[in-house]
Amino acid sequence: MPDVQGWRAKFGVLGPSTNTIVQPDFDLMRPVGVTNHYSRIFTPNANAVSDESSRAGTEVIASNVLDAVRSVMTSKPDYLVMGMSAVTFFDGAKGADAFVSKVESEAGIKISVGSHACAAALRAYGGVRRIAFFSPYWPTINTEVKRYFGDMGFETVRETCLRCTSWTAIAEVTPQQVRDTLRELDGDDVDAIVQVGTNLSAVREAAAAEWWLGKPVVAINTATYWHALRANGIQDKVQNLGRLLSEF
Repeated sequence: MPDVQGWRAKFGVLGPSTNTIVQPDFDLMRPVGVTNHYSRIFTPNANAVSDESSRAGTEVIASNVLDAVRSVMTSKPDYLVMGMSAVTFFDGAKGADAFVSKVESEAGIKISVGSHACAAALRAYGGVRRIAFFSPYWPTINTEVKRYFGDMGFETVRETCLRCTSWTAIAEVTPQQVRDTLRELDGDDVDAIVQVGTNLSAVREAAAAEWWLGKPVVAINTATYWHALRANGIQDKVQNLGRLLSEF
């Protein structure tokens, strides 16, 4: 018998324990019959005040992922969704594939991750070659994001990092900061803009920006959850959260 609330799919969601944005974002996009079951990746609220400390803090998260996988698997989910993005971009496309393989080998089920989800989203829109992106991170991690997109065939024209000084500070980035950053990144030489960093709230701002910029604007939480739904054959269209969920 299927789960009485998750009768279409039960998603096990992995996210850092410091992340307060990805859970409400994913729940906002959840169709009837799909349930989200969160497993916290133990994450000290590191002070990310330099390239070195930012990278070191991210590596701590990566080292704790499999413990969270083993925990959420006790709920017998049908599929996993990664609610943390930085580690899924490390070492380019081959690094993303290796991360996916490691998690899927442990879990025995498939997973959607932010890096591959963003690439799939850009391809779904069609005609996207040149992108701009922004993150809450420091330059060392942006370098990894740029490398990944390059491996996937996208040219990064511009990028910026907000240099948030702790993991919880990422959730304090305001809607106005998001809008200002999108305007700064836009230009006739950019086909689409991407936001990475799952603890940065940009789902609604990205959806609105598609109207006033007239081009695809991909928020990583939207892309990741969209990817998970479509991977499970769930084609429900969600309105008011951007073209990705309403059209593709």
